[in-house]
Amino acid sequence: MELGRSSLPLLGQAGGRSLQTCRWKCAYDCFHDKPNRSGNEPFTSVVERGLTRRGFLKGAGAALVLTAATPLVGGSAAAQTGRNGRGPGFEPIAPSMVDDVIVPDGYEYGVLLRWGDPVLPDAPAWDFNNQSPEAQAGQFGYNCDFVAFMPLPSRSSNSGRGLVWVNHEYTNPEVMFPGYSSDSPTAAQVDIERMAHGGSIVTVKRDRRTGHMQFVQDGGWNRRIHAETPMELTGPAAGDALLRTSVDPTGTQVAGMLNNCAGGVTPWGTILTCEENFHQYFANRAAVSDDRVADLHARVGIPEGASERKWELFHSRYDVAQEPNEPFRFGWTVEIDPYDPTFTPRKRTALGRYKHEGATTRLTADKRVAVYSGDDEVFEYIYKFVTVGRYRRNDRAHNLGLLDEGTLYVARFDIDEDGNGVGEWLPLVFGEGPLTPENGFASQADVVIDARRAGDLVGATPMDRPEDVEPSPLTGAVYAALTNNTSRTEPNAANPRSPNRGGHVIEWNEDGNDAAATTFTWRFLLICGDPDDPTTYFAGFPKELVSPISSPDNLLFDRRYNLWIATDGQPTFLGHNDAFHVVPLSGDSRGHVQQFLSVPVGAEACGPELTPDEQTLFCAVQHPGEGSTAASPSSTWPDRRSPPRPSLVTVVKADPRGGVRIGT
Repeated sequence: MELGRSSLPLLGQAGGRSLQTCRWKCAYDCFHDKPNRSGNEPFTSVVERGLTRRGFLKGAGAALVLTAATPLVGGSAAAQTGRNGRGPGFEPIAPSMVDDVIVPDGYEYGVLLRWGDPVLPDAPAWDFNNQSPEAQAGQFGYNCDFVAFMPLPSRSSNSGRGLVWVNHEYTNPEVMFPGYSSDSPTAAQVDIERMAHGGSIVTVKRDRRTGHMQFVQDGGWNRRIHAETPMELTGPAAGDALLRTSVDPTGTQVAGMLNNCAGGVTPWGTILTCEENFHQYFANRAAVSDDRVADLHARVGIPEGASERKWELFHSRYDVAQEPNEPFRFGWTVEIDPYDPTFTPRKRTALGRYKHEGATTRLTADKRVAVYSGDDEVFEYIYKFVTVGRYRRNDRAHNLGLLDEGTLYVARFDIDEDGNGVGEWLPLVFGEGPLTPENGFASQADVVIDARRAGDLVGATPMDRPEDVEPSPLTGAVYAALTNNTSRTEPNAANPRSPNRGGHVIEWNEDGNDAAATTFTWRFLLICGDPDDPTTYFAGFPKELVSPISSPDNLLFDRRYNLWIATDGQPTFLGHNDAFHVVPLSGDSRGHVQQFLSVPVGAEACGPELTPDEQTLFCAVQHPGEGSTAASPSSTWPDRRSPPRPSLVTVVKADPRGGVRIGT
């Protein structure tokens, strides 16, 4: 492991992120202007109606100065208990444009694994000029995102040894390969990219001298999962005619997973990893003769002609003119058992098909399992799935079948007559409401395959790119990061961003504090952006004391009820690198956003994750140098020579003696 004290934090000049982020992350799906396709009432309109009733509008088009007086931005139930919240206890860093990972004084970071590092015992060392699909299949993948630490032994709280799961969301071929041509990639380049997708399971142990984690290459659990790993399709869509292909006429087996962004961990110790922008890998929708199939492909954004990646040139499965049903086998939540190297990953179709940002769990009052997820696209929805079966603490075999049967819900946010934020979970169940044959739904398989249109019909609230949705393990309150929406054109006093560039974080309390409830109350936690912007809001905390934050993405709770927020888009909207921020959720410090970490030039900050003892923080540094090329990289991190390499880093106290936690 390479260790290094961070360089001094510096303020950088304003700048924007390259459109290559949009190109490879989502095939420009987040860049083009988009209408509110569902026609349902925009979230910002809901807020405006509520605050108008409360008398907070200053007039048409006027900026609203948000105060804690309104329930929409007031304290949560936890904050109203009167407890004095304890903040994270570090000196926040300044925003940075430095090509390095920046951490506060008293902390240091180390690189645990880089793209191309051998994961499997027989994998070769990485060689930029001699890459191959076979080598990449045994090496750490590209663009690490969601991170989960799984203690060893299982069901323990051991922090000294464990397994780390890392998503590999997508690839940046112009940075990966010398002389890459987007018009004519080679077959080898395409297959290297395919092997660089998916995820890695790696064994780690703590170095008692430095406090950092070390990779154990001969760990018996190490595994690479990629675009050709055999997987099972389970739940209501498994075997459906739309999931059958020439290679798999049963519709129950699929090779690989694609564009895995965020995820979660189940109470029984498995990983839920989520396929997000899967549409970009497929091509030639215009050649599909079945109108229904073509319409379903259009709803998720499959291009009419060639894909950006051109994988269809070498693999017919990515050409919907040849395999029109292949895309229906992607866009799911995948369950993986990190403790069992022989486990076949399972795509759990009952949780719905859309561009999943994550899948986080909470037990209901009667021990069923609720799974929260966002659909990361403008004007899309927030979902919840509640199992039929109950969790059994000592019955793993039983628990492994829970996610195949339950009720999928979609959220509607509203305002009651008193101006309070209220909401409802609308069931997406075949035969209920508009989800009938008259509207094109013949089974529950149709509902989960076409979950977006089901949400349209029942009246879900279109949101501004729902990213991570996390229930608090301490209070049960649920938090959702809404990253931004540059396609929003409707001025709104409560969220007057046309477009919404900064994003926001909302929180809600399920009625009865039960994750199975079908109603809830909600409010803003943060309305993000430059604190000098009068439309921003930080839970009522003085703006002059907070760190600027934009484009909230991944979320994490620590044991002191602080919320950690990873960002994706600050270079565009604030002019400095993406980061980890920490915000207390209770007491006098509620809303005090403080920046803990900054990632290198062109990179996105992903994760975050803590070991159970909170002595080690994981950060996935995704796409450093994005927007440049291997020949002329904008970043040389972490090796200080080209090309830049997406990497997983750990952060510890510089002096680990005393067993202090990250935030103390």
